[in-house]
Amino acid sequence: MKFRTLHKVLGILLLFLSFSCASDLDFNQVNDVKIEPVVVTNLAYFDVLAKQFVTNGVEQNIIFDAPTVDIFNGSFFRQRLKKVELFFEMENTINRGYAVDLVFLDRNNQPVHAINLAIPPYSGVENKVTKTEVFENTKLDLLKRTTRIAFTMTMLPGAALSQSSTGSLKLRSGVTAYLVVE
Repeated sequence: MKFRTLHKVLGILLLFLSFSCASDLDFNQVNDVKIEPVVVTNLAYFDVLAKQFVTNGVEQNIIFDAPTVDIFNGSFFRQRLKKVELFFEMENTINRGYAVDLVFLDRNNQPVHAINLAIPPYSGVENKVTKTEVFENTKLDLLKRTTRIAFTMTMLPGAALSQSSTGSLKLRSGVTAYLVVE
């Protein structure tokens, strides 16, 4: 007899729970959605050996490269970029100091921004130089115009290098892009 009473009570409870209240759905709320994703990626990397600064027994004081970086020129990024942080890390294990210049170029190869890094000579202890460059507002507009970044490494005076010199100059860099999608 107890089982039947419990069964009836559960049946009545389930009947009440099956009738739920619902309000009208407002599909216009999708127009108010604002997403702010953060994208992190590598920008550039190189590892130049000390002996690469020597050609046919003669030191090369300057190494230059200008890779294309149009990631900020696409309409998706142009419209949605809010802020960009560029992170650079240079590690030097060569007994010479370096000046590293990064020049941001527009499509006409005109400079729009520059970053300079002073890299001291290796002295037997960890030798890393880091820099974070933040682009917002007007400075962000300069980055959006950038199509290439020219990397110029200038070797500073010091002990002569040869084909048997050891060590290297490494660059690691990354991009953190803050977007707003509405």
